Amino acid sequence: MKGIILAGGEGSRLYPITKCMSKQLLPIYDKPMIYYPLSVLMLSRINEVLIISDSKYIGFYKDLVGDGCHLGMKLEYKAQEQPRGLADAFILGEKFIGEDNVCLILGDNLFYGQNFISKLLKLSSMKKGAVIFGYYVSSPRDFGVVEFDQNNRVISLEEKPEYPKSNYVVPGLYFYDNSVIEKAKNLQPSPRGELEITDLNNAYLKENQLHIELLGRGFAWFDTGSYDGLMNASNFVQTMQKRTGLYISCPEEIAYRNGWIDRSKLAALGREYEKTDYGQYLLTVAGEKEERSRP
Repeated sequence: MKGIILAGGEGSRLYPITKCMSKQLLPIYDKPMIYYPLSVLMLSRINEVLIISDSKYIGFYKDLVGDGCHLGMKLEYKAQEQPRGLADAFILGEKFIGEDNVCLILGDNLFYGQNFISKLLKLSSMKKGAVIFGYYVSSPRDFGVVEFDQNNRVISLEEKPEYPKSNYVVPGLYFYDNSVIEKAKNLQPSPRGELEITDLNNAYLKENQLHIELLGRGFAWFDTGSYDGLMNASNFVQTMQKRTGLYISCPEEIAYRNGWIDRSKLAALGREYEKTDYGQYLLTVAGEKEERSRP
């Protein structure tokens, strides 16, 4: 399976701080925002990833994460000059996807919770169909809403409905089989001129091939595309890291634990940032910090 991070859009809900910067380059506490969706794909054992963004920002992403070889990954880039909708990612990424299945994650979404990795690993090995997630919120009107029965069979999907049929919304993480490319090509633009992800999911629903995974109580999901979302996510990451001493969405650590890089490489990456807490954490994970402190 391959992965796509959609890091496009104008970020207008965050103006003026995104007036001259891609939203996904903003910090969520101690890391660039894009580290969080990248880490989700890495936890899914996906090491070939396409990053889609506006052409004027792609150079910044290349400066940040390059071609991914330092993480044992292969990163590619594609420009989306106009915001043509989330489903456009599969048309832009057709050559990259090839004959593989694909996971799409939005560049401004943060996920954290127990048993999440086991869910990701199960879904990254899926053969057919599509899987969305369901997350309970108190005010679902601002999101895509999913309705399902007592057996977790999806009944309907609606985009920002005035009268939601449930309190479960669909966060920005999706798993699809290879037919997603042709389905995306067959979509008609919505009244706002975009290829809607809800329409794409409905195409799978009509074929009885759309499945849902529920993210239960205690699971954290943040849409960081607003001021409050940005601040809430940063506060959450700070609190969890300070309390546990373990970092959230640290690509270098994940690459090491996946076996994609060795301990010496992790230590070298840590030394690049050794004047920061982030760098010291990498050195600790690599075991180098303890060795240096020994008599």
